[in-house]
Amino acid sequence: MLRINHQLTIADSEIEISAIRAQGAGGQNVNKVSSAVHLRFDINMSSLPERYKHRLLAMQDRRLSKNGVIIIKAQRYRSQEKNREEALQRLREMVCCAMTSRKKRVATKPSRCSQKKRIESKIKHGRIKTLRRKVLRHGENE
Repeated sequence: MLRINHQLTIADSEIEISAIRAQGAGGQNVNKVSSAVHLRFDINMSSLPERYKHRLLAMQDRRLSKNGVIIIKAQRYRSQEKNREEALQRLREMVCCAMTSRKKRVATKPSRCSQKKRIESKIKHGRIKTLRRKVLRHGENE
């Protein structure tokens, strides 16, 4: 059983884990031992509350398939057990991310004082720029 927090858990029967051969360098061991782990979690068939399901399905994540299945491949470690733990941890983080809701942003209007300061600083900056201009002598054209 995967514990997400003190209230929410995911049953082992909902998570499909299979061992596969890892890719990349690793010597002779990589060719004969299935140390990488492939985790599949079907969001629609899970026992998660509906609001978390909708948030997970709305996520823009490459690990989420069009069918609503989270696919996680873990192959960092040489041990299959460590890779299994890492895959479960990544699933836990993904669900936790879907559980947290962002605060609604309240649109605010700049105060009258801040607007006045902004205009004054723009005028001051403009004056500085005019002082940098080339000084024209009497009778000269630009």
